[in-house]
Amino acid sequence: MPNALPRVAIATGDPAGIGPEVGLKCALDPAVNAICRPMVVGDPLVLERQAKAAGLKTTFNVIAEARDAKWQGNPGGALNVLSAPMPHADQFEFGKSGANYGLGAIASARRAVAAALSNDVEAVVAAPQNETSIHAAGIAFDGYPSFVAKETGTDIHDVFLMLCFGERRIVHTTLHVGVAEAVRLVTRERVGRAIKAADTALKRLGIASPKIIVGGLNPHAGEGGLFGREEIEIISPAIEDAKATGIAVEGPYGADTMFPKKCDAFVVMLHDQGHITAKLLAPNQTAGLAIGTPILFSSVAHGSAYDIAGKGVASHAAMVEAIKRLVGAQAAAKAA
Repeated sequence: MPNALPRVAIATGDPAGIGPEVGLKCALDPAVNAICRPMVVGDPLVLERQAKAAGLKTTFNVIAEARDAKWQGNPGGALNVLSAPMPHADQFEFGKSGANYGLGAIASARRAVAAALSNDVEAVVAAPQNETSIHAAGIAFDGYPSFVAKETGTDIHDVFLMLCFGERRIVHTTLHVGVAEAVRLVTRERVGRAIKAADTALKRLGIASPKIIVGGLNPHAGEGGLFGREEIEIISPAIEDAKATGIAVEGPYGADTMFPKKCDAFVVMLHDQGHITAKLLAPNQTAGLAIGTPILFSSVAHGSAYDIAGKGVASHAAMVEAIKRLVGAQAAAKAA
């Protein structure tokens, strides 16, 4: 029955990018409406402009509070839009960065997370933001996982990004920091937390006895200490710590050879070790789960694509994949 379907808030990300377009396309997609009840979160004026530019025919049920949504379960009805105003929305331009756009993106994500915390939705999926615009607004931001941690009162050190595509899942020990800083952050404790978060998330996704493979930091996983000792002094001890708690985990393996191996999730040390793999194997079809938080939150792995913003040609395939992951996780959590 329609009313049994989970409610999903779609945070529309950077107002000037393709986020609002793919969010609207997703909310209107019959395949999405068959598995959940979507609600779009963003500035109504921006969404009207984006809908018109993309040739999307719909009406909006604009609401000030998530609890006022009309969950009719009918994709042909008015689309619920939870208002998250962007400053000076009347001056909106496609493909433009700036502080107002950053504030709009943060407002959308913040309102969507709040709706999940108040149990007005079961999950949140977020469109891409633009970090340049967010930083122009004076907001410290290094990605959705740490943002969700702060909004939910979770220790930022316990939240990680899990990229999902097909049957592959990749957890990142470090994310949006410079490489020198990332190397400093790769500690025995942090690697251990990433492994534990991966194990917990996999079980939440319905995998009773997950297997995890961990990659190294250095080329060839250090080649026995020839190319660095982080594998010997940090990563291997963290793996042994995890094994001692009952987690099925192996490694470290070279990041360039580990991905053909069979497992339920890979844990990598650096952003590019996971993102390059995901974007080569599943371009525009990768979903990112923020794991370790009390809410179900997913995002897409592609960017805000200013070059095609407002042209109506953006694919919403990655967001559909993200919603499928969220709905599957919600079902697994409910059955547990």
